[in-house]
Amino acid sequence: MNQSSSVVVFVSGGKWCKGIYQGGGFGFAIGLVYNRAFYLCTHKALTKRSQGNVVIVFDQVQKSYQVGGRAIPALHPTSMTIDTGEVFGIVGHSGAGKSTLVRLINLLEPPTGGRILIDDENITGYNASELRAFRRKVGMIFQHFNLLSSKTVADNIAFPMKLAGIYSRTEIRDRVDELLKRVSLVDQANKYPSQLSGGQKQRVGIARALACRPTILLCDEATSALDPQTTQSVLKLLADINRELGLTIVLITHEMDVVRRVCDRVAVMDAGEVVEMGAVSDVFLHPKHPTTRDFVFESESIDHEEMQQDLQHAKGRILRLTFRGESTYTPLLGSVARESGVDFSILSGRIDHIKDTPYGQLTLSLVGGNLDTAMQAFEAADVHVEVLR
Repeated sequence: MNQSSSVVVFVSGGKWCKGIYQGGGFGFAIGLVYNRAFYLCTHKALTKRSQGNVVIVFDQVQKSYQVGGRAIPALHPTSMTIDTGEVFGIVGHSGAGKSTLVRLINLLEPPTGGRILIDDENITGYNASELRAFRRKVGMIFQHFNLLSSKTVADNIAFPMKLAGIYSRTEIRDRVDELLKRVSLVDQANKYPSQLSGGQKQRVGIARALACRPTILLCDEATSALDPQTTQSVLKLLADINRELGLTIVLITHEMDVVRRVCDRVAVMDAGEVVEMGAVSDVFLHPKHPTTRDFVFESESIDHEEMQQDLQHAKGRILRLTFRGESTYTPLLGSVARESGVDFSILSGRIDHIKDTPYGQLTLSLVGGNLDTAMQAFEAADVHVEVLR
């Protein structure tokens, strides 16, 4: 096939497809080290973001547990900010420190050191009364639902309002009715948890978390106990709540696909440290830390060793191109081939979405022609280019 030919590549199910095709046609990495240089860097970034609409600030927050007379760190000194109204994901394997970090936000776990600011107030200095009032502003959703088995759906949702002791019976009844409609469980109001499916139980958990009209919603592995289809419906519900109510949502998970579908920014954790943080599109498409790359490969069902072996058989220079937004569907390769005289072999490709934004990635080998001209053409088209070889 000559260099002016065009090939349309369909990627089944949003997964990587391998093969050789000729022609064209395709429509804050941080290694946390605790030294002064890193602290100054994070402090400057924290200060800069604090000038915006920031709701949660971690300032060198750390947590350790005493075990056998020894301090065992669960969270190393961490500085980060979470903006008002964003969905912030925290991803990591079991034992990475995700749950510890999220439980620090509502002080279910008190920090060993550092400051936690919520709406510019240092909550680590709150007394018991102030802490109770603050926690009404923070809802929490649990992996295993934590519903009261002896109470109906309606009573489970009403429970936090009754516990607060500041709402009238009419206010509680009206709020429960409103939340039952929001989570589509009006016809389940008088049932008990044992009569519900897993997805319905989690919807009750979400309604209960919203009962006292919080401004922050914490989700601790909220979809881990659900099947894939139910997971998608729960994620859509959380996205709707974020968009319609303007809630700040902090979502912890071990699944990168969950982050990709609903989060605006993400922090990747490993062994009690935040090893990479940034916009989901940047972290997902251009992972820097080995832990992040492992998560991305797992979510895309990529065998890294197999991929490296395949690349060894390809000739010429190997590039990875990343398209975002409408450029994902632009037929660029054909025109670049004609202008530069370069022949392309498409080694792998993917089209999918990060939240509502489409993206595409191609791994190519380039031979012949003027490689510099081809590289310049890609960059001029606002395509991110990574040279793999």
